[in-house]
Amino acid sequence: MTSSVIEKKIKTNGIWLNVAEKGDKEGPLVLLLHGFPETWYSWRHQIDFLSSHGYHVVAPDLRGYGDSDSLPSHESYTVSHLVADVIGLLDHYGTAQAFVAGHDWGAIIGWCLCLFRPDRVKGYISLSVPYFPRDPKLKPSDFFKSFGDGLYISQFQKPGRAEAAFAKHDCLTVMKKFLLITRTDYLVAPPDTEIIDHLEIPSTIPDWITEEEIQVYAEKFQRSGFTGPLNYYRAMDLNWEILAPWQDSKIAVPTKFIAGDKDIGNEGPNGTMEYVKGEMFKSIVPNLEIVVIEDGHHFIQQEKSEQVSQEILSFLNKLSKTE
Repeated sequence: MTSSVIEKKIKTNGIWLNVAEKGDKEGPLVLLLHGFPETWYSWRHQIDFLSSHGYHVVAPDLRGYGDSDSLPSHESYTVSHLVADVIGLLDHYGTAQAFVAGHDWGAIIGWCLCLFRPDRVKGYISLSVPYFPRDPKLKPSDFFKSFGDGLYISQFQKPGRAEAAFAKHDCLTVMKKFLLITRTDYLVAPPDTEIIDHLEIPSTIPDWITEEEIQVYAEKFQRSGFTGPLNYYRAMDLNWEILAPWQDSKIAVPTKFIAGDKDIGNEGPNGTMEYVKGEMFKSIVPNLEIVVIEDGHHFIQQEKSEQVSQEILSFLNKLSKTE
């Protein structure tokens, strides 16, 4: 699998990104953006599937991840930087408009790409993370304080804190603790406990991933460390400031949202799934399809790879026919 994927470095927005690529270079470009804590490898199933259906598939290691450049300051990880990285990739391939799919933090980058440069996106697929309206009066860090210090996002804010907590475990253990999450709450640790210590590893590895595949991630993070990925969380308040001019803006790009019914944060009356099924989401993303996958968790494009791949392909084919 993914044996014929070509990896190469591309200079974009002043940094080098490692990119995995497969498929007919004359085919429509599909850009796949991964989340935390992953690399391009999280899209391995979709890379094979979409390239076999005539698409030119490109999946970068985002800045700070894998074999891409990692900058030390969180100020280099705002949505302005991340969207500019993506625009540079599209320019490199000479693509005026591309299909884009994003998962987790990749989904946030995708939403911002649609907001900043809708002219460059033919269609967008968001996995796991919907588009939330910006609260003009409340910074993200202040909102997250309401969950207490145990919330993983709050613990990720202070430089060095999460890195030190992660370092008490080997990288394979850290990867298992995140990738194999089946919780549907907001990942809050008990008082005086680090989230990485609180997360549990299931007694058996589920059949959608192998020990060897988890090891692929572990080896990348062993080399790259976690500061780059954690800096995305540390730039959240900066993003809030940057997004002020787009207050109350809608996403005009044709969009498909895909999530598991058992994703992180879905639980409870204020959970993500209630928002996804409500009117607000549909009002700010008017050209929207929603697919909820039964018994699906957070790392949905790996856990339910065939279903996700088919959902992406049907959306791409539909939009390709309407050109």
